[in-house]
Amino acid sequence: MTISLRPQRSTDPATPLLREILGEILRRKRTEGGHTLREVADTARVSLAYISEVERGQKEASSEILGAVCQALGITILELVSEAAGELSPQRAASVTELGSRPVSAPRTNATAMALAA
Repeated sequence: MTISLRPQRSTDPATPLLREILGEILRRKRTEGGHTLREVADTARVSLAYISEVERGQKEASSEILGAVCQALGITILELVSEAAGELSPQRAASVTELGSRPVSAPRTNATAMALAA
């Protein structure tokens, strides 16, 4: 029996990974702001190849990297995480409804603590 230590990509295309959503948002923010990958990489002090992999959802960036990239783009981690939550929420609601369950409200959290946890 072979055990894989690396999580596999979801086979359900309707359930994207968080790293894919974050990457899409970062790429969108970068292009909307008229920034090149090189500019963001230099400002964030991260390799161009690594940022490219993050944007394509191939790498799971640490909170430090996300913070540096967000700062280079002129956004906050809270904005990034909030936008990701907004993109994931409709999908979550649809999957819960398909299962015939009632959605459960998430407990209220301090927005600052949530940003630090990202």
